[in-house]
Amino acid sequence: MDNKSNHSLKSSSITSGDNVSFWIDSTQIISCNKPNQDIETEVLIIGGGIAGLTTAYKLLKAGKKVVLVEDGFIGSGETGRTTAHLTCALDDRYYFLEKIFGENSATLAAESHSKAIDEIEKIVTELNIDCSFKRVNGYLFLHPTDKEENLDKEFHVTQKAGLKTCILKSVPGLANAENQRCLAFANQAQFHILHYLKGLTEAITSLGGIIYTEAHAEDITKKGAKVNGYMFSAQHIVVATNSPVNDVLTMHTKQHAYRTYVIAGKIPKGQLPYALWWDTGDQKSKWVSQPYHYVRLENYDDKYDLLISGGEDHKTGQADEDGISATERYDRLEAWTRDYFPMLEDDLTYRWSGQVMEPVDSLGFMGKNPGDKNIYIITGDSGNGMTHATIGAMIICDSITGIKNKYEDLYNPSRITLKIAVDFAKEIGNMASQYVDWVTTSDLKNTADLPAGEGGVISSGLKRIAVYRDYDNSLKAFSAVCPHLGCIINWNADEKSFDCPCHGSRFSTDGSVINGPAQIDLHKIHIKQKTHSYMQKEKPF
Repeated sequence: MDNKSNHSLKSSSITSGDNVSFWIDSTQIISCNKPNQDIETEVLIIGGGIAGLTTAYKLLKAGKKVVLVEDGFIGSGETGRTTAHLTCALDDRYYFLEKIFGENSATLAAESHSKAIDEIEKIVTELNIDCSFKRVNGYLFLHPTDKEENLDKEFHVTQKAGLKTCILKSVPGLANAENQRCLAFANQAQFHILHYLKGLTEAITSLGGIIYTEAHAEDITKKGAKVNGYMFSAQHIVVATNSPVNDVLTMHTKQHAYRTYVIAGKIPKGQLPYALWWDTGDQKSKWVSQPYHYVRLENYDDKYDLLISGGEDHKTGQADEDGISATERYDRLEAWTRDYFPMLEDDLTYRWSGQVMEPVDSLGFMGKNPGDKNIYIITGDSGNGMTHATIGAMIICDSITGIKNKYEDLYNPSRITLKIAVDFAKEIGNMASQYVDWVTTSDLKNTADLPAGEGGVISSGLKRIAVYRDYDNSLKAFSAVCPHLGCIINWNADEKSFDCPCHGSRFSTDGSVINGPAQIDLHKIHIKQKTHSYMQKEKPF
């Protein structure tokens, strides 16, 4: 089924964007009750993606009393927009990790991601979850801008780190790549992420855990949080919201939000092996993250598999910084995919984008939030969100139950990595430069120029106003100032959202927050439709 034709069924209210992923489209909405009273519990978990649900499940098995709250529905955040690779082949090279953290830490990183895959497989088995989990091989091959010697260097470091890797003279399944060597990773895996979350949700409730959906958490402190106006008190608080919503600035200097794009189309069954493919990324990219391509198969029906291909990343809210629109990014991704996988059928079945948090030193942040004794975070998923989130659940479950986890120091959110000062400076400089939007003129000159289903930012004196014209031709207006730290938001025409280019907060067309770190909605503004002039609803900017 084409995701656009199913849009009325799977609207943006159940996923963080206008485009619908295959996972969302092929799974019934996973919903629970809304909050209706104050709650007191041992552990409050905020976030209903893979990080929050895995943490809840493990803590319940350890005998803890757990309540989980999710702003939307289960998996409606970034977990439902992944491509669900389960891999210890990290998107930053092991030779880089060894240089930054040392040989022992690179080994721990490899071991932890391998253990995370094992943990997911264990949960699938013990709960008998029907989520198409399978072990597959992964193949890393060079981007045209990368050097052959780097593939050999990665091979040697992965061997030292204890991974089962080997160099192949060609890439299995890849067309138009004669004499293209690759680094093969054994014992990787894949699954249907939303079906996995469905199984976890059922297990959590059967173990006595309580899950609330459509439950917005704010005012997060060491005592708990306010959820839909009710007080949820807890001894331990876990913030598993992709980007921490309890932190004003500290973590947002250590990681930065990127948009990544995905296409999916049918191929006849048997044309390709189930496997994971990645290139090594554009070494000449203006972006610190050096975007790469990533591909896998998923079962679709009796006749077809679904080829899922991603890449073409850019900083959130900065799609036009390198002169490439979202539409063109999908086109470039499709062209790249068809070159290597020509069996892809003519009409694409899905396209969507997602948001990843890229830590400047390449490893996620999982553990106690800096400065807090009982607030924990899971963030910095980079391109390995499924395994990073699972590692985070393992670390935090151990921490809350008084066990020293062997990986907790490596992923400690309070760590400072001095060897990445150049990349850190580039990202901070990029973030700071976005505040120039306060003094530059906006692209949208008049709301009369705005077609239905589109938005933009318009200047009104010194004010910046976000406007969106609905399909009934009504006009909605909000302050264009992100309530997190005052950056000017930008219109995302692809996912129909307003995105903050500084720290990655995102807002729907009705102004409601759909991605942190912002906790509150955009400030609404009353407008006079006929004259397109603006009046404040409440206080001035």
